[in-house]
Amino acid sequence: MYKLDLQSRVPIYQQLKNRITELVLLGVIEAGDPLPSVRNMARELGVNPNTVSKAYQDLEREGVIYSIGGKGSFISGTDEFGKQAREAALGKLREVAAEVKLSGAPLEDALQTVREIYEEEADR
Repeated sequence: MYKLDLQSRVPIYQQLKNRITELVLLGVIEAGDPLPSVRNMARELGVNPNTVSKAYQDLEREGVIYSIGGKGSFISGTDEFGKQAREAALGKLREVAAEVKLSGAPLEDALQTVREIYEEEADR
């Protein structure tokens, strides 16, 4: 469930953050669900526990998860977080769409690219 690409240029902690965020937004993991402990997640992924700890700390700072001392880390409620994530993503899309428009790419090419990305996500 928490797959990483160890050959990617994206830092491992960022990949883990992205994957957990994606699973939350898709509803695969829900509010109150526990995450594996830092040690168990590190063992499962074959990475340094400090890497997992950094990802968890960032996720907690962003409101995606919360921690309870001695009990572990859990998924926060997603309503506000999901809204913020969608607004941020749509803002990025707007910026990229403006760049695509300035490049002279036809609208239909841009729309087709977005459709392909949505279809790739559905195939996962």
